[in-house]
Amino acid sequence: MAASIAGLTGMQLLAPRTKVPLSRTTAFCPDLAVVAAATGKLFLAAEIISRDDHHADTVTKKEIYEQHRVPRLWMVDPRYDNVEIYHSFDFGLKLHGILAGKEVLSEKLVPQFSLTVTDLFAV
Repeated sequence: MAASIAGLTGMQLLAPRTKVPLSRTTAFCPDLAVVAAATGKLFLAAEIISRDDHHADTVTKKEIYEQHRVPRLWMVDPRYDNVEIYHSFDFGLKLHGILAGKEVLSEKLVPQFSLTVTDLFAV
């Protein structure tokens, strides 16, 4: 992801678990965060689902990202080696797809980024 973002002047990849403000009273530390370079507004958050705290990762955090209209959310689930992709729309977050195996994880607004799910979990 870092190499893909490096060529884009409008976006910035933050260090893992960097505190990102979602509002004046709410901040999160996503496992991966891409923000708009000019405003620092969160564009893409990726959360790695914890085996120990599945509910917080899959329900609570998703609801908060939805309330704050984060444009993209990736829920990375090592239990099943898959990635749930959510896109923001007028009424919240909508499941765009679930990727696994040789399917390719990508984001059209970061055109240089492309990674098979198998390669993601091989790391």
